[in-house]
Amino acid sequence: MNKNYFAFLFSLFFISISTFAQNEIANTNAKHHVILEMTSNDTLAWKGAMNNIKHIKEKWGTDVQVEIVAHGPGIEMLMKQKATQQMQMAALQKEGVQFAACMNSMKARNLSRNDLVQEAEPVPSGVVEVITKQEEGWSYLKSGF
Repeated sequence: MNKNYFAFLFSLFFISISTFAQNEIANTNAKHHVILEMTSNDTLAWKGAMNNIKHIKEKWGTDVQVEIVAHGPGIEMLMKQKATQQMQMAALQKEGVQFAACMNSMKARNLSRNDLVQEAEPVPSGVVEVITKQEEGWSYLKSGF
């Protein structure tokens, strides 16, 4: 084999090691990302989810990004007429927590944006939102029973 071939392999090896080291450094500084999936219309589950988020924020503060996605029966958590945790949602939203409402679930229940608490932001599909976040490396937390 010629010297150019070995030089090429050595260069490729060095670049691979450098890239790996840079990724490891970047990961040590990464923020936490947590996606919670709410599929329950049980108000105790909603309260539990708010407590979980509160504890996560207490531990990691601004070093964590949290989103809760409500779909199926869980969409009721974000409905004005049924919301029992709106004060907690408002406080958590001020800390950067996002509340996503599945538009498919809204459509199935004939709900409009006006039926939701102001903290909620519609997303086209709750399950796709959860999957997308997981594919992006977010940690998954199932909320409810």
